[in-house]
Amino acid sequence: MVRHNNQLPDNLPQLQNLVKRDPASYREEFLQQHCYYQSLVKLFCLHPDKYDKNLDELVMFMAQVSHCYPDVLDKYPQELMNLLQNHYTVLDSAMRMTFCRALILLRNKNLLLPMDLLSLFFQLLRCHDKVLRKFLENHIITDIKNMNSKNKCVRVNTALQNFMFNMLKDSNAKAAKMSVDIMVELYKKNVWNDAKTVNVIATACFSKFSKVVTAALKFFLGSDEPEKKSDESDSDNEVSAKDVMMANKVNKRTRKRDKQLKKVKQIVEKKKKKKNAVPIYNFSALHLVYDPQGLAEKLFQHLEKSNDRFEVKLLLMEVVSRLIGLHQLIVLNYYPFLQRFLQPHQREVTKILQCLAQSAHELVPPDVLAPLLKTLVNNFVTERNSSDVMAVGLNAVREMCSRCPLVMNEDLLRDLTQYKKIQRTKCHDGCSARITRVRDLLLALLKPRQRGRPTEARIELKQKKYGEVDAKSYIPGAEVLLDTNKKHEDSVDVDSNESEDEDEWVDVDHSSDKSCDQEMDEEVNLAEEPVPLDKGEKTVEADGVSDHTEKQQKAALASTQQILSDEDFRKIEAAQLSKEVTSVHKAKKRPAPEERNSRGELVSLQDIENIFKKRRHDKEARLETVKRGQQDRLRYGGYQDRRQNPFASKTNREKRKTKNFMMIRHKVRGKIKRSFKDKQIALRNHLLKLKKMK
Repeated sequence: MVRHNNQLPDNLPQLQNLVKRDPASYREEFLQQHCYYQSLVKLFCLHPDKYDKNLDELVMFMAQVSHCYPDVLDKYPQELMNLLQNHYTVLDSAMRMTFCRALILLRNKNLLLPMDLLSLFFQLLRCHDKVLRKFLENHIITDIKNMNSKNKCVRVNTALQNFMFNMLKDSNAKAAKMSVDIMVELYKKNVWNDAKTVNVIATACFSKFSKVVTAALKFFLGSDEPEKKSDESDSDNEVSAKDVMMANKVNKRTRKRDKQLKKVKQIVEKKKKKKNAVPIYNFSALHLVYDPQGLAEKLFQHLEKSNDRFEVKLLLMEVVSRLIGLHQLIVLNYYPFLQRFLQPHQREVTKILQCLAQSAHELVPPDVLAPLLKTLVNNFVTERNSSDVMAVGLNAVREMCSRCPLVMNEDLLRDLTQYKKIQRTKCHDGCSARITRVRDLLLALLKPRQRGRPTEARIELKQKKYGEVDAKSYIPGAEVLLDTNKKHEDSVDVDSNESEDEDEWVDVDHSSDKSCDQEMDEEVNLAEEPVPLDKGEKTVEADGVSDHTEKQQKAALASTQQILSDEDFRKIEAAQLSKEVTSVHKAKKRPAPEERNSRGELVSLQDIENIFKKRRHDKEARLETVKRGQQDRLRYGGYQDRRQNPFASKTNREKRKTKNFMMIRHKVRGKIKRSFKDKQIALRNHLLKLKKMK
């Protein structure tokens, strides 16, 4: 190997490359640089506030080759840590960043323990350097993620979590804020997604620093929000792989274009892997709280005594409401607190209405929620307010009653249903949606004409009292399995009968049957007889109840006599969905309302603020409707004949579509609207013609 001794002392990158290839041959050059490094460190300690370029380069050089000479550089990591601990407040920002980069490089080579480096980095947060704090935060998150990439390091994770928990109580606000941000980011990346992390973050809700409290509250509110996927393919500045490949074919191939094509191909492959990756279903972190009742009560006490900004109070209200709604807690003092905010002029009133609807559930006594419902109706659903305010109030009433149906009484429901006759369209739509939602919950409070056509699912519903649980000893809808098995057996019997001799005679007894003409006459007479409305309704209801009892017996039999598979459960689910749209009258089907299946664990703010009959479509929804309309369309704009009778005659307009354009050119031109100038010329010519005729 050729040695370049005259260049190596001044060319550290070349020496670094040679040392990594052959450490033994270049040991003398390395020791020379190490002695020079030690002398520079002694000089630097005398003036730590000055920037030294030579020391900057030597620190990174020693970190790069530290694994090649472990006997010489065994104390090198500790020396760097001592320099930072002793002089981090007065160090130059560039020198401080260099020391941190060198320590991260040593940590990546497993020459430093994670706890030692983590404690030092949290101590460096007291520096007034925003770039350094962001850099350290990214390193800590990446380091912990890499440690748990293959296997979960339980022992290290426990020590790190305990250290983070202690940092939440630190007197420095920046250190406490960073510890919360790191744990939140690790939870989102599914590295620390256990209950211990969630409960440690829950303790940050009671911190003395407002920023720490806000970060913890946003964590509990933001985990259920869907992440907005950035539409990278629609960006105008992005270069696609097809464009780069075409440019390489047309233009002259250069090293830069080949490198760009390789990079674009890597991006395309990365996107394909993301699309084919197994989706990670994240749920609300509030489900992992150890003591939701105690946490809700402590947060509410903090909310009552809080002197923070209104935005922080609103976050507290949202978290308390979600805790009450998800875990069905009883915090009775919370509802009178919300009652004073139920005013149309209140800031963020829609979010407060969302909190009210979210905190209502079936275990809350109706007497506690009745004053809130009365205040809501009196302040919002009145004719002195605008139609938007009335529509928002009706939406809040609908969401509140869907979670606690017993809060609605007959008199109030009768008054609210009268707004369906009002001329304001938004109030009419809100009232119709509310009737549709309450129809299945409080059917007895509605008038007969507002109950709608009875369906099979509605007959199975049971009006529950306060605290009552409708526990079934069978699987609802399992009777469909018996019908499926019966059809299968009938088909097997038919196949076996067809295999027998077809010429064999079968004796049929007609003594007990009526003639076909007599049966038809009786059916016509029954159809012509007028049936009273009440009597007909009672008959249909009685038939539905008896049929429901028979289906219960079949479902109990099917649930106990066999072990159900996944396919059986899919059949049961499909049968239950068909019951919601199948009417009792001769199994007629009607379209199901959209609002019926929209209820979930959480109340969406969009359900409160939606004051229009049809919601505004986003880009994805519009594309779906366009693709749905293109399914039956012929290619290249061809004409599709949709006549039921193909031999029926066509109109002249339909025949014109099959003719040559030159044959109908004169007719098409006649449809063009003339301009004002053409009309003036035509009028002038007409007047001149009349003058000549005279």
